[in-house]
Amino acid sequence: MPVLRGGDKGNEVLYDSAAVIKWYAERDAEIENEKLRREVEELRQASEADLQPGTIEYERHRLTRAQADAQELKNASETGEVIDTAFATYALSKLTGEVGAIIDSLPLAICRQFPGMEKRYQDFIKMEVSKAFIRAYQISDNIPDMAERYIKDNQRS
Repeated sequence: MPVLRGGDKGNEVLYDSAAVIKWYAERDAEIENEKLRREVEELRQASEADLQPGTIEYERHRLTRAQADAQELKNASETGEVIDTAFATYALSKLTGEVGAIIDSLPLAICRQFPGMEKRYQDFIKMEVSKAFIRAYQISDNIPDMAERYIKDNQRS
């Protein structure tokens, strides 16, 4: 336990409250992780094939694995290794909007850069860029569905 000052035999000890709370929280997390690790290791030693569905051992094994997976996912999320699907959807929608805005301004920029360009070329460029712009916004609208399909198709068996 972190001591701020003191601690000699017979003398008062002063603690930094924030440091002590942090120490206890880290200690509890380490103890919980160690318990889960031990349980998972014990259950791995017992062959999964030996476990019969419906038995207490099977349910304990299933629950412990789920807890271990949840803890690993939580740790990966805290370190930034994985991100929430809602955030990814939000970020991709914003990106699509930015790209769409750039695409939308492209025909005007081309016409300004090349003022002698024939009208038919300008119209063709505007038409093609408009198609790309519409497609970018369609993709933006479909991102939640795409994420849902991806998760469904790639779930663990």
